[in-house]
Amino acid sequence: MSAPHTRTWWVFGSLSDYQRAWLRPDIIAGLTVWAVLVPEALAYATIAGVPPVVGLYAAVPSLILYAAAGSSRHLIVGPMSATAALSAAMIAPLASGNDGRFIALSAALAIVTGLVGLLAGFMRLGFIASFISEPVLKGFIVGLALTIIIGQVPKLLGVDKGEGNFFVQTWTVVKELGEVDLPTVIIGLLSLAMVLGVKRWLPLVPGSLLVVLLGITAVALFGLDDRGIDIVGHIDSGLPSMGLPSGVGAEDYLDLVGPAVGVLLIGFAEGLGAAKTYAAKAGYTIDANRELAGLGAANLGSGLCSGMVVNGSLSKTAVNGGAGAKSQVSGLVVAALTLVTLLFLTGLFEKLPEATLSAVVIAAVIELVDFSSLAALYRVWTKRLGSIYGHAARADFAAAIAAMFGVLLFDTLPGLIIGIAVSMLLLLYRVSKPHVAALAKDGTRWVDISEHPDLKTLDGVVVVRVEAGMFFANADHVRDQITGLVTAGTTMVVLDAETSPFIDVSAAQMLAQLRDSLARKNVSFRVARDIGQFRDVLSGADQGALKVDVYPTVSQALADRDNTSA
Repeated sequence: MSAPHTRTWWVFGSLSDYQRAWLRPDIIAGLTVWAVLVPEALAYATIAGVPPVVGLYAAVPSLILYAAAGSSRHLIVGPMSATAALSAAMIAPLASGNDGRFIALSAALAIVTGLVGLLAGFMRLGFIASFISEPVLKGFIVGLALTIIIGQVPKLLGVDKGEGNFFVQTWTVVKELGEVDLPTVIIGLLSLAMVLGVKRWLPLVPGSLLVVLLGITAVALFGLDDRGIDIVGHIDSGLPSMGLPSGVGAEDYLDLVGPAVGVLLIGFAEGLGAAKTYAAKAGYTIDANRELAGLGAANLGSGLCSGMVVNGSLSKTAVNGGAGAKSQVSGLVVAALTLVTLLFLTGLFEKLPEATLSAVVIAAVIELVDFSSLAALYRVWTKRLGSIYGHAARADFAAAIAAMFGVLLFDTLPGLIIGIAVSMLLLLYRVSKPHVAALAKDGTRWVDISEHPDLKTLDGVVVVRVEAGMFFANADHVRDQITGLVTAGTTMVVLDAETSPFIDVSAAQMLAQLRDSLARKNVSFRVARDIGQFRDVLSGADQGALKVDVYPTVSQALADRDNTSA
């Protein structure tokens, strides 16, 4: 039933197979996410340098429009720390210290990000996601989750938050341990223990919502805010103004295109990672093009409602999935409750302890710190892989670790770029040095002699296969490996091309040159079992100097070896 979700662009397509039994868990999940989203949206708006209520303005349209255009049943879209911080950094130079202009440009950045996302989605640029491998996404998510956690720890302990990367913030927390506020620590740790305990032993109970309500009640009953406990504080009520932000001209929108691309890339990566994580758990697929369009629609709606940039939220999606959400109905419930909050309930969340909020966020993302998956990537190694590729044999593990430490050291966007770059470099290294195996016959099969040392090879004959496509980057390596297998007694070399699905002109020229160099040593060279694109290119190049003898099977290539062309 999930196939329509990945192919169709119709509105609310992710709800096409909605089941009545999902309504109750969706409502409970919506209530739980709402309890987390409202205070988080207020905090992230502050990070973006705009009034706290702007975070709520952004949440309502983004939740509705993503549900309409996106492909994930679980992803929650809204203000997030990474894009909020990126927004603040990019808007500050353009605003020139003018607070009103800063707010207007923040909304304009959301609008431009939305338009870029919609354009990318309709141009089907979601294939860009194919260059972000699953190991890179895994490392990225682990690094982002750790960054979110360490960012919440100071509020949990009642200490000042440090600036800088993950390690700098961690060291700041360590130095501040002697200054922790005991009542805040008690509230924070009790909240964290309760959320984790309820999740483990009472999974049907919305632990996050329960803890939030208990925290608000405790502040109201015991006046904890008067005793030094930090709370969320005053929140403006009412609806935002609609339309384009005032005071922003066409030149400003053009200046924001570059920043918008950066914001979109970060938001797309985090949202895609979260969406894929929970889609895999629920057994459906994610359409990257619809994710781009969904993210674009969400940002466009946010900007037109005086909001800020938004993206798929790792932490709130974790809350949503953990609370049992089945579809985007939970997101629509969150949007409705957030709208009610703007109109009538802003005062309720003013009494929420920040330590309780931090506990809910930490509990939501702690399960995403999946070191066991990284360990599993490390174990993908054999002696054979090690002998062929050396340190690059653990390419997926290296890419995941690079992405994780990139996020921890250099922030979100650099971390993602580092992970992708390492992944691509290792891929290029591996394809440039493919394994060239000498073969021996085992019954009807030709097998790698290194794995079957008991088998005997034919006298004077070298049969080889290249375990990769052949192109300009590996042509010299293939030639050198084949040449190295030729001895004084060799009279024929046969390349079994069945494991080489493609070849380019450079590699075809290399084979012709190899044929000529072997012929000078009275050694004939033949190709057997060419397939697909390999056959097509050789056929196109099968003229004059590039002509190479090709046979349907290895046996047929060997059948007249006494009649070699040498």
